[in-house]
Amino acid sequence: MSNLFTRNRLIGLALAAFIAAADQLSKWYVTGPLDLRRVGHIDLLPFFDLTYTENRGISLGMLQASNMEMRWFLVAMTAAIAVIVLVWLLREKKLGDILGLALILGGAIGNIYDRYTLGYVVDFADFHIGGFRPFLIFNVADAAITIGVVIILARSLFVSDKDDANGEPRAADAVSEK
Repeated sequence: MSNLFTRNRLIGLALAAFIAAADQLSKWYVTGPLDLRRVGHIDLLPFFDLTYTENRGISLGMLQASNMEMRWFLVAMTAAIAVIVLVWLLREKKLGDILGLALILGGAIGNIYDRYTLGYVVDFADFHIGGFRPFLIFNVADAAITIGVVIILARSLFVSDKDDANGEPRAADAVSEK
């Protein structure tokens, strides 16, 4: 059973590394070869565009880094949250929970790297329905964090950790441990 837990955690750490790398690769592509910083906006689909934005705050633009002290405070605060998520991931046993935490951790690492090196987070994904924009402009890291939070919330609300009357893990839990 211990090998299973170790395997699940390694899968989680690998997913976090993959998300952080995919986030940085996508940001490099839109700011490098696509030169979105200069172009500003590229129409792709009727519901999805690339729009360059420098996010100097955190979620929904809160806590704007208007000076160097605030920038480093945001780096430290988000790094502390990432460490808490990492410790949580390393303590978890069920793969479903680990995967949700890995998405959050990978996304956090991608955005922390931007804020550390650039002073802001590069956002570029612009989903819209006509003129209606249900989301702010985001990036791969933001999407991973959001999906990870939804997974953690859904699992906490809908998946029971309790065994059934026979002492066997429930079917949903047994699948998540494979």
